[in-house]
Amino acid sequence: MTTPIDAGSISRILSSCLGPDASQYHAVIAERMPLASSDTDGVVVAVNSAKQYVQCQTKGNKGQSQDSPPTFINDRLWGTGHTVEYFDSMLQPAGKGKYLMLGAGHYTSGVAKITISYGNDPKQYPARMAGGAFVYGAALSSDAPPSAHFMGPDPYVHAYDASGKEIYNQAKDPRFTSEK
Repeated sequence: MTTPIDAGSISRILSSCLGPDASQYHAVIAERMPLASSDTDGVVVAVNSAKQYVQCQTKGNKGQSQDSPPTFINDRLWGTGHTVEYFDSMLQPAGKGKYLMLGAGHYTSGVAKITISYGNDPKQYPARMAGGAFVYGAALSSDAPPSAHFMGPDPYVHAYDASGKEIYNQAKDPRFTSEK
């Protein structure tokens, strides 16, 4: 389960992640993860007046982005039906046999609920949603360390409209699978 990051920490995270551009952004969702890796314990997703989103991974009150240039700012939505935009999804070691899985993104106004499934398990877990952005985090346990061939179960984003109808399933998106 994730927990909200306090406003003072959010300000410091965005400042360290975005530098002088930080004042142009306001956080829409900021969450600490259920456990910390050596580099990451949370994420902040912020947006500017042009509706461009940015994701900053956090460790304490410092933020960084995995993308180059230093931030991943995007004002377009893609995915089947142009419903969901993904930012980084990562799996990091967080102690012996423990791993942190973290991901975020943003979505169009027709999305009422976002869930995440992992690997072949059909069970879906709710993502935190706010201000057009979503964040998910999971604490995983495994005796087998991640390798070049397997970095844990793949996370799949599912989006639902207000009636509860699934309108997007990343596991069935040909962009991410071998389906045609």
